[in-house]
Amino acid sequence: MPLTDSTPVRAPERDSPLRTLAASVGIGYFAIALIARLPYAMIVVGVLTMVVDARGSLAVGGLTSAMVGLGTIATGPLIGAAADRWGQRPVLLLATLVQSAVLVTLVAVAYGDTPDGVLLAVSVLAGATAPQVSPMSRARLVGSIGRMRLDRVARGRLQESTMGYESAVDEIVFVFGPVLVGVVAIAASPAAPVLAAAALTVVFVTTFALHPTARTAGHADQGAAREPARAVLRPGILVAAAGTFATGLFFGAMLTSLTAFADEGGFPEQTGILYGIMGIGSAILALGVGLLPRRFALPWRWIGFTAVLLIGAVLAAGATGAISMGWALALAGCGIGPTLATIYALAAARSPRGHEATVMAVLGSAVVVGQAFASMVVGALAESAGAAVALWAPVVAVALLLTFGLLNLRVRPRVPQEDTSAP
Repeated sequence: MPLTDSTPVRAPERDSPLRTLAASVGIGYFAIALIARLPYAMIVVGVLTMVVDARGSLAVGGLTSAMVGLGTIATGPLIGAAADRWGQRPVLLLATLVQSAVLVTLVAVAYGDTPDGVLLAVSVLAGATAPQVSPMSRARLVGSIGRMRLDRVARGRLQESTMGYESAVDEIVFVFGPVLVGVVAIAASPAAPVLAAAALTVVFVTTFALHPTARTAGHADQGAAREPARAVLRPGILVAAAGTFATGLFFGAMLTSLTAFADEGGFPEQTGILYGIMGIGSAILALGVGLLPRRFALPWRWIGFTAVLLIGAVLAAGATGAISMGWALALAGCGIGPTLATIYALAAARSPRGHEATVMAVLGSAVVVGQAFASMVVGALAESAGAAVALWAPVVAVALLLTFGLLNLRVRPRVPQEDTSAP
């Protein structure tokens, strides 16, 4: 029976962690939350495809796509804060209405006679009004876990498994989203993916907004007072946000340098396949983080899995062809998925009461910022110095991620709401 009120849920003792959570929120929730994330994954690539077709300029298309990401960066944490303040349901319903209207307008503007500046402005709005489904889903599940009657160890394991699941879903969506854009564009028209994203937003984000779990967000600690907003600036949360920023740097640097590598190697059509190898491996490993021994504490998981990622990134920098690159990216995927899931689990444990969606939105926006910045810088580097040099940019990003992981060991003891798996 899906969770519909504030009555605590007793977890079945022998069920797996995710099965316990599914029994609490309803199995249909996971499908709704997954599909509701697809529109944003489609918009960034869909806008690029549409604008190149409409304006005949790859430069304008790339800039327009970047403006979508800029809009999301600017408002993502604000939307999360609004959801914490007024509830997810009204914020999501308003965002759904505005977002769908903006996407339809964007299609009209792209194929109209309007100046490029107007097109860029509407693209910023498209990103700025994007419903923050991913961070809000994390906040809901954290709230649902807080309602369950679990002992300290079981609660920590369930939270880790849940963050791993959420990270895996994000990976799957952002790998599958661009593929869906290509299929729809070929089957219909270059504008069809953007219109399809608008339709999916209306149907599935609305369904997500109306789901009973919207009541659980921000209530992970029933009966406790809401903490002040400045608690979001705790050192432990800031270092987690820095970690997701470095993760975004890796994603952007890897995809951009990989594109240049495949183009120089004469197999540009394999870029998506190679990147997908890393994404699939990342999703699978992220799902398994909740099964790791409790003595392998979260701070050390961050460091351990980042070390695996570093080896994969170094091997990718030395790859000589598609096969060697594929093996390197498969290894990198074994590191990046668990690392990202671990960082989110740490942030969830440290989130101040009443600000869960804000924290998750900040971390998600940090990923987008890092990805956009790395794409811009590494793109210029690849064009001027070549793929061989650009492929070392992901190594630098991973080194930064490892540095933040080591810094996390120092700031962790000063965080009051610490994860139970930490030493």
